[in-house]
Amino acid sequence: MGSCVGANIRHLREQRGWSQSRLAREVCQAARVSGEPVGRQEVSRWETGKRTPREWLPFLATALGVTVDALVTAQKTVDPPLPTLTEFLPEGDPLSPLECRTGRRVGMGTVNELQQRVHGLRLADDVLAGGDLIRPALRDVRRAVKLYRESSHTSEVGQQLLGQIGELAQIAGWIASDAGQHEEAERIYRLGISAARQAEDHTLAGNLAGSLAYQMSNTGREAEGLTLAQIALHDAGSEAPPKARALYLDRVAWAYTKAGGATGGQQAMRALGEAGQALSEDSEGIESPAYLYWVDAGELKVMESRVYTELHRPLRAVPLLREVLGGYDATHAREMALYLSWLAVALADANEPEEAAAVAERVISLGSETSSERVAERMRVIFDRLQDYTGVPEVAALLAEH
Repeated sequence: MGSCVGANIRHLREQRGWSQSRLAREVCQAARVSGEPVGRQEVSRWETGKRTPREWLPFLATALGVTVDALVTAQKTVDPPLPTLTEFLPEGDPLSPLECRTGRRVGMGTVNELQQRVHGLRLADDVLAGGDLIRPALRDVRRAVKLYRESSHTSEVGQQLLGQIGELAQIAGWIASDAGQHEEAERIYRLGISAARQAEDHTLAGNLAGSLAYQMSNTGREAEGLTLAQIALHDAGSEAPPKARALYLDRVAWAYTKAGGATGGQQAMRALGEAGQALSEDSEGIESPAYLYWVDAGELKVMESRVYTELHRPLRAVPLLREVLGGYDATHAREMALYLSWLAVALADANEPEEAAAVAERVISLGSETSSERVAERMRVIFDRLQDYTGVPEVAALLAEH
């Protein structure tokens, strides 16, 4: 009975757009009990079949607006359901508050301080690389989790703190990934997904999941990356802001590109088209989270050009990359190096090895100034691609020197 009940609980909860924490509160309210005898972890155990909610079944049914029979009866499904972000939560609950909290009582002022710290770290990432920021980023994550677990606060403040932990985890995970610490980045992303879901911020959870999916797609876990990118898009729902949906679809496009397959390219181009459509729906009257400030038409062009490069369609990729690079902020050395690396590969594919070598020199020059594993990996890709042109003097000189 456990697995059947668990699947039904999860299905009904997700139909309502509730987090596991929200369902736990609704069950306690239906049972008219004080305190929190049922929490997020208990709901998770029910949904995964690790525990059966025997005495809680009537209250679950009331909270979910169904009969007990509906909860315990297996439902017919036509297609296997897409997994949900629940399956990507960290083991245990690293965000559970301590039973005996030793910290001070905090309010919205503390939330605002943490928000400023997150924003500062995000701006620093625009101009510095992961190797430069990894230590302060990890330190900030530890401090924020410690603050949430040990301090006393109202439920509203707690929810806001969780949201900031989620935002901090997204940028810290990104920094860790850029530093080449992929296992650490995944651990942080999963922590952030948990925080965002407990804060009932589905847009933020989607952003974190998409970031983790992007890392998976780039580190040899293409099938997992594609599944998670699709989950991020699906779980955030149609109510997500246009910029957020454009970003999720961008991640889906890249995941399809890296996964390959007979229809990977077609699916990628379809997702890119949908991303452009989503972004076109954005307007001044629509509020988007501050962390999406960088999502614009230029970024979509970058992804489109990268997809074309990966699909070996240089005649499409090169003009797009030239257009984007023509107006890009040169102070963002890491991004400039990354974008140029795609141009170098696309030029090689277009049988323009001399120009590819010249662009590669610029990538090397910029890369020497940034401690980014992403840039280092792209340089390895360029060198590998240029091996086909060792007879060209410019290429031979480049490879001999570097």
